[in-house]
Amino acid sequence: MLLAAALLLLFRPALEHRLFYRWDYFELISRTAEAQGVETALLLGLIRTESSFRPEAVSSVGARGLTQIMPETFEWLLGKTGEELPLDALFEPEVAVRYGALLLRTLLDEFGETGTALAAYHAGRGRVNQWLRDPAISPDGRTLAQIPANDTRHYVSKVMKAYGKYDEYIRNTLHQ
Repeated sequence: MLLAAALLLLFRPALEHRLFYRWDYFELISRTAEAQGVETALLLGLIRTESSFRPEAVSSVGARGLTQIMPETFEWLLGKTGEELPLDALFEPEVAVRYGALLLRTLLDEFGETGTALAAYHAGRGRVNQWLRDPAISPDGRTLAQIPANDTRHYVSKVMKAYGKYDEYIRNTLHQ
């Protein structure tokens, strides 16, 4: 009994993490993240926040799939890749993860900072560029000192929290 209690205490953080943070499609996400030069933990956090790992998810504004990509954004990304895919392809985990990682990589390259890139993923590039031009929101024109939209601020906070949890678990558990 004492041994069981000691083992529970030892493995409790890993067990809690496995219960509260899903790992669906981990191999696909990890492989795709590496191919795009995006941290696996960041992509996991984004997917957890966007769709709770539900490939059939559709938002109230029409975003689709695991990575909740808008139809217009998907068309824009298809133009970058040269692929021809129907909009419903976003319900396929491999397509959604590949295009979500491509979008995230594009935004990280454009904005150079994770929080700003995530704000653009949620609110759109145009809106974030508008915020960056406002000295009250972005004194340096490159980073957001604050995110003026509550829903986007909450979204970035949720993704960053999940990213931190996944990153901690990956570093402490999977790389031992």
